[in-house]
Amino acid sequence: MDPVKAARRGEQAIPNPGGQMGKPVVFPFMESMLPKVVKRRVHALKRLQEQCAHIEAKFYEEVHELERKYATLYQPLFDKRREIVTGAVEPTDEECEWPTDEDEEEELAEEVKEKATIEDAKKEEAKPEEDPKGIPDFWLTIFKSVDMLSDMVQEHDEPILKHLRDIQVKFSEPGQPMSFTLEFHFEPNGYFNNAVLTKVYKMKSEPDASDPFSFEGPEIIDCEGCQIDWHKGKDVTVKTIKKKQKHKGRGTVRTVTKQVPNDSFFNFFNPVKASPDGEMDEDSEFNLATDFEIGHFFRERIVPRAVLYFTGEALEDESFEEEEMEEGDEEEQDEEGDEDDEEGDTDPKA
Repeated sequence: MDPVKAARRGEQAIPNPGGQMGKPVVFPFMESMLPKVVKRRVHALKRLQEQCAHIEAKFYEEVHELERKYATLYQPLFDKRREIVTGAVEPTDEECEWPTDEDEEEELAEEVKEKATIEDAKKEEAKPEEDPKGIPDFWLTIFKSVDMLSDMVQEHDEPILKHLRDIQVKFSEPGQPMSFTLEFHFEPNGYFNNAVLTKVYKMKSEPDASDPFSFEGPEIIDCEGCQIDWHKGKDVTVKTIKKKQKHKGRGTVRTVTKQVPNDSFFNFFNPVKASPDGEMDEDSEFNLATDFEIGHFFRERIVPRAVLYFTGEALEDESFEEEEMEEGDEEEQDEEGDEDDEEGDTDPKA
């Protein structure tokens, strides 16, 4: 499976899908061996299959419209989430009610009792602390907890991401080419003037004329970032280095400074562009595939389930899924090993 195509659909690339490891795919050869009259009928089935692919494409277009429709229903809840996170509103006692495990409550009660005496003794000496506003570092905590995002976040990015107020997903309007936009909303800060940084992912939901049977749903075909209006000396996507240059004739030495690219999460808004002819070097292709995968992850996981990534519950769910897959793989390998053992135990004299 093409890793870029897999990422475009938000999937992981899996080699030789549907096949068996080490066994070549022989379907074209199989078709060439068919009698001419049977091959003619197979061609008729392929035409039907191509028509199915076009119907499937229409299905996904309607799914996109449904996503856009329901996004407007989710948005008031996400707006309330933003207000709580930023401290714009304080949730009521009723809104804060959430069932907890009874054992955890009992354990917590015991701990509270043990610490009560110590805390009471320190109350007079301790200075009163201000209640934190909203939920501090909400989005930064998420970014640092998710492996896919933490790899992008550098130490110099963290003070900037503390100013991130919200992330929103916007879907293209009816009649417009299929796309979705990630909007990163920032409070006023000392790093750049933009209130919102955007990343647009352009999509396609139609079978490829040259390979209609490869269609498996909408795929990202390109993405477009935005210009960040950095304050002077605050651009973390570049760094200044000093180099000494020696004059060949006079032998004098001078020091020059130049700016070079710097690793930063904010390079996310200056993505690799997809090549119109599809010809890209290996590094660019990998970076593009990774970018598509991250954009899909923001849309499908991070934005809808942000609080669960903040608490780590979503991460636990994902780790369980990975463990189940690994166990399943091990079982399959064991079964294959058992078959090999059985073959090895066969008496050659029989």
